[in-house]
Amino acid sequence: MAPGQIFCVIESVDMRRGMESLSQWIQTSLGTTPCDGTAYAFSNRSKTRLKLLIWDGTGVWCCQRRLHRGAFVWPRADDRCWVMTQDQWDWLIKGVDWQRLSAPAPAHWHV
Repeated sequence: MAPGQIFCVIESVDMRRGMESLSQWIQTSLGTTPCDGTAYAFSNRSKTRLKLLIWDGTGVWCCQRRLHRGAFVWPRADDRCWVMTQDQWDWLIKGVDWQRLSAPAPAHWHV
């Protein structure tokens, strides 16, 4: 089940929200359907939990992940959603700062 795209929803949501409520948010806030092959990731305010909503062709999956220590490094943007690559997603769900993995080296640093 590999999604076409992974959208991280920037604003935090109440983790008690279920599949129907998150699907409704996608429809009203983004103007798209949750059944378009895109994975939609939501986080709580403290970024210690995330929920993923994804359509697999026959139904919608709603998965949740929790970190026991630390927090997920969530994108910061002015948009409602951030489109992630598969590599960025793989690092994010492991709790690694995925934004630092592609950061350029400082121009003033010399060996």
